[in-house]
Amino acid sequence: MEQKLRQFGMKLNDLINGKDITREEAKDMFRQVLLNEQPDLQQGAFLAALTAKGATPQEIAGSWEAIYEIDTVKVTPDVSGPLAENSGTGMDSLKTFNISTAAALVAAADGVIIAKHGARAITSRCGTVDMLEAVGVDVECDVEMVKRSIETVGIGIFNGSSSKVHPAALGRILSQIRFGTILNISGSLANPALPKYGARGVYSKEMIEPTILTMKEIGFKKAMVFYGSNADGTMGMDEISTLGSTAVSELDKDGSIRNYTLTPKELGLQVATEKDILSSNDRELEIRRFLRVLGGEERGPRQDIVCLNAAPLLCMMGRASDLVEGTERARSIIEQGRALDKLRQWARAQNGDPALGEERLGSLIEEASSPA
Repeated sequence: MEQKLRQFGMKLNDLINGKDITREEAKDMFRQVLLNEQPDLQQGAFLAALTAKGATPQEIAGSWEAIYEIDTVKVTPDVSGPLAENSGTGMDSLKTFNISTAAALVAAADGVIIAKHGARAITSRCGTVDMLEAVGVDVECDVEMVKRSIETVGIGIFNGSSSKVHPAALGRILSQIRFGTILNISGSLANPALPKYGARGVYSKEMIEPTILTMKEIGFKKAMVFYGSNADGTMGMDEISTLGSTAVSELDKDGSIRNYTLTPKELGLQVATEKDILSSNDRELEIRRFLRVLGGEERGPRQDIVCLNAAPLLCMMGRASDLVEGTERARSIIEQGRALDKLRQWARAQNGDPALGEERLGSLIEEASSPA
């Protein structure tokens, strides 16, 4: 045991001194963390040292490999097309409402097959899992139910905080830290269904390149990674921004990567203000507004940013030629009522008691549609 502690400590010293480790070394160190073979102090120091140094794609890929192999219950949905996902890493400085969840529903309503992998809120007020649980989706189910949901209605979510999805340790570790680490990337990539198409927001501009290179390394065919800014660039979000510019890296099928910047004006969108899209402290209000956006009752800045963040998924899967067309297609999907219909289907499909899920969602939709 002492030798294992010393060897881990030596590699930890390398990281503290700014030296990179190999994919295999990262995998082995993460294996020890996941299996709780190192003291808490060494585990925390390891994550902090990697964060301070700046994780390389090989280090992120190694940690992803350890999580996927050791701590992920795997499934292969029987579907007619490729699987896609979208997610944000969290830990960003602008706490927006739940954009990526709404965007996933819009894309699923247009036939994009979505296998989401999210977690309960740690630094935000209402994470993906929390929101979906509130509107009637069973987020504490096993992976087989998620698989059936993906197969029957084209969307499902694996709860990254659940021991039914990651039985060894991921939830334990994430629940104990409040800063952005390599796990925000590698953990979210450890999706039980291994989709090969993905749109992913990150918590800092510096994480864009290692994340897109990691996604390429682990076999993604198409991917987009982005970091959006507010108007003056002092704060950011793990979404494509309607406040200011967004830095983007895009992986194409031929393995090439393009880097570019987007602005809301060039996409034909009104520039929003922070108060338009930030989350409130009122969870019930957030649920009502989430449903009103999906139902087409709340237009303006919130609808704009949901449509914009659905657009990458629509473009990747050939349903739009560019982000402008994808944004307007997403808007049409919402206005036709298809996004809210998809949520109704989801609340029945991913639920041990489908009638209860449908009833819960129905009452919430009715409340959200009532005049304030």
